[in-house]
Amino acid sequence: MKMSYITKIKANISIYASKKTSNILDGAYKSIYKGRSMNFEDLREYVIGDNIKDIDWKASARSGNVLIKQYIAEKKHNIMLVMDTGKKMMADTKEEEAKKDVAIATAGTIAYLANKNGDYVGAIYNKNEEIKFFPFKEGLFNIERILSNYDSDADCEDTNNIEKMIDYIKKNIKRKMIIFIITDLQGIDAIKEKQIKDISGMHDVMVINISDADMTGESAYDVENNIYIPRLFLQDKKLHELEEKTKNDLYKKKKKMFERTRVSTITVDSEKEITSQIIKLLERHRNANIR
Repeated sequence: MKMSYITKIKANISIYASKKTSNILDGAYKSIYKGRSMNFEDLREYVIGDNIKDIDWKASARSGNVLIKQYIAEKKHNIMLVMDTGKKMMADTKEEEAKKDVAIATAGTIAYLANKNGDYVGAIYNKNEEIKFFPFKEGLFNIERILSNYDSDADCEDTNNIEKMIDYIKKNIKRKMIIFIITDLQGIDAIKEKQIKDISGMHDVMVINISDADMTGESAYDVENNIYIPRLFLQDKKLHELEEKTKNDLYKKKKKMFERTRVSTITVDSEKEITSQIIKLLERHRNANIR
């Protein structure tokens, strides 16, 4: 199998992250686990949210930087990618990048980190109203297969059903997981509090919002209704402000729901900010679960 998607993911991380940022990204990923062994692995620079008990004071004094000890997890973890599909994923983000491409790069970055940590990766999405499930497996070939299939299937249906996927997980997958839901504002709006509470009680859950393009510019295309939006609307400043306020209010409302259920969330606008936003998401989730 040609590793086209993995090659691009590795290139994106290399382009958009310095060596220091890459180390922080690895450390942030490993730090989200609630349990760990005392098997020492390596040292890395301290980042906000790390446990001060892990600081190696002697090594820090020698290097001139605050260093913390990293540990090897006691067991492999199961990383579940819940990926949005449908025509709406053919639209653009706020930074005018294809939402599907940003979703693939986001899922791929998380899966690549999981693979480096020796974890299992699985995925789930809708295809023509049916659930498509990829069981937990190790290795880069597994990740390549998931991303390749998602790329082919993401626009197979008009609508997506995030609730249906969450219900499938709840009913059919019993092992403990770290779940990343990759969707957009419409998908987030469909998630009900009881539903997210049920799975967050058993698993670690994080939500990544792939942003929607603003209704501005010389032209804009509504992919769900297959029409160009009239220029009259695109040039209406009050309409733009109302659209932005509506989206922000909805996101704030759902974010409060996630906070009540200890689910962390971030928004991604472009591929270049995926690394920094994933670091932020992992640190938020770790901090929310050590209070």
